[in-house]
Amino acid sequence: MTRKRTTIEIYLDVLRTVKNGVNKPTNIMYRCNLAWRPFRHVLDSLVENELLEIRWKGRRRTYHLTEKGYKVLRRFEDTQSLLLTLMKQR
Repeated sequence: MTRKRTTIEIYLDVLRTVKNGVNKPTNIMYRCNLAWRPFRHVLDSLVENELLEIRWKGRRRTYHLTEKGYKVLRRFEDTQSLLLTLMKQR
C-alpha cells in the first residue's frame, strides 16, 4: 500500500511539472494526479505567493515558474538531497 503525499510534496510536484514544460492547467493536473478542486487551490496558492505566474495565449491560460518559484524548488531539492545523504550514512 502506498502512502499519501504531504501537502508540501503536492506543491513541489506541481512546481516540478511546470518546470518540466507542462503549462496548461488540465495537463498539470493529470501529471500530478490531482482532482480538479484541490488542484485549483494549489494553483491559486502558488500564484498568490508568486511562485507561478499566469500568461494568457488568447483565451487560454498557461502557468510558468517565476524566479522565486525556481529558487524555492531548488532549495527544497537541495534539502531533500541532503536528507537522503544523511539517511544513507546511518
